Amino acid sequence: MSTAQLQPPAARQGPGPIAQPLVEALDVAVSRLVARTLPGDRRAAGVGLGTELAQLRPYELGDDVRHIDPAASARTRQPHIRLHVPERALTTWIVLDVSPSMAFGTARRLKADVAEGAAFVFGRLGVRRAGSVGLVVFGAAAPLVLPPRGSRPGIVALRRVLAQGVAPDGRHDAGALADSLRRVGRLARQPGLVVTISDFRDQLGWERPFGSLRVRHSLLAVEVLDPREAELPSVGHLAVVDPETGARIEVNTSSRRIRRRFAELEQDRRATVAGELRRLRVPQVTLSTEHDWLRELGRQLR
Repeated sequence: MSTAQLQPPAARQGPGPIAQPLVEALDVAVSRLVARTLPGDRRAAGVGLGTELAQLRPYELGDDVRHIDPAASARTRQPHIRLHVPERALTTWIVLDVSPSMAFGTARRLKADVAEGAAFVFGRLGVRRAGSVGLVVFGAAAPLVLPPRGSRPGIVALRRVLAQGVAPDGRHDAGALADSLRRVGRLARQPGLVVTISDFRDQLGWERPFGSLRVRHSLLAVEVLDPREAELPSVGHLAVVDPETGARIEVNTSSRRIRRRFAELEQDRRATVAGELRRLRVPQVTLSTEHDWLRELGRQLR
């Protein structure tokens, strides 16, 4: 997907300020999530920097004296070196929805603004401790893939794509999320963290790819919502356009029956998404355009 296929929404506000203390707190929460849900043992072979003890051995000329273990040296009356198992650097994959429905928002900001902020935060967390971050963008004509990069190059590449906005109206592919998850499954060779940021609207067939990724990776689903999607206001006749398909629909919002049916359908849709993620044992975070999304992210990840 060329970034020329994306465009910043007219009402774009941006994600707003991102407080560093909150990001630091999220670092701890995400580390716990990965440790709790990542299948298998992800420690690297050999010895080096880390926290888990690998071995104690007598001191040899040339060893770093900072690694001398006082307790073992006192016990044996001979200097001993403490060696640790190094932690393997984690790769974070961000699967980001830029479909036209993400340009919707009736509160503080657009759903695309919230998604941009969440993606940037997870990107910053992903490059810590020698980690790297990769990006798969879906929702336009063709997916865009940024291979994992570490440190500043990874953040610069991520920021550049996030600044491009969302796809224009009428560019809808119901299988885009499923295809992107399968793509990550092919590209992510080592166990890592996969964060999917989407409104999960009108996406089909994503359950099986999620299940396949769950076998090897730690997953997190971030659902972005707007309060107006849950209920219709009573404002008379409305002519609305579906951003995903471009279809024009006229509706009488004064009808209580129509408003109730609209709310029921949306409630069922959200319950279905939450139920499938729960069945797959994928942690879910729900962010709204009307709240402080960063605080909500931290609160729900605790």
